[in-house]
Amino acid sequence: MRLVIWISAAIILLDQVLKYYVVHILRLDLLREIDVLPPWLNLRMAWNQGMNFGLMASENNSARWMLIAVAAIIVVWVWIWIWRSNASRLAQIFAGLLIGGAIGNVIDRILYGAVADFLNMSLPNWTNPYSFNVADISIFAGAIGLVMLPQKPQDPAKSRRKTAAKGSGKAPGSAVRDNTRDGADNSR
Repeated sequence: MRLVIWISAAIILLDQVLKYYVVHILRLDLLREIDVLPPWLNLRMAWNQGMNFGLMASENNSARWMLIAVAAIIVVWVWIWIWRSNASRLAQIFAGLLIGGAIGNVIDRILYGAVADFLNMSLPNWTNPYSFNVADISIFAGAIGLVMLPQKPQDPAKSRRKTAAKGSGKAPGSAVRDNTRDGADNSR
């Protein structure tokens, strides 16, 4: 689980440092746009009050707190799932990406009331209307990685023990004690 913590912390740090730099040093919130490698990479300021692509965007403060609560629930659920499943290193990396990205965007919602999106990638003769941030990339990569990750095949011996225990009503590894003499029925 340390790997999940380290990956999450690295994503949160990178995301928040870049957002601070873009908003407070470059003042992109005032400039609105800076061409970096046009049209491929540009900085375009967008305050996202909703989810991806502005879905569920609202000026309502309760919507903001609802999105914070949903993100917190997802973070806790992914953390518990990875912890209980004895996840592989790759699954822990993907979980760290998802958790770190979600927390990065929650920090924005708490500090600014909206998520600071600033990265914009377009193509020649096509301008992408959407901006995103490092946390968004991380959430997307982590979620896709967790969904696409092949499941570990279950150990056949472990599966047989569970099935045998289920049938006997006893826990795996517990001994069944026969209190009758030679197995004969002594009930009257």
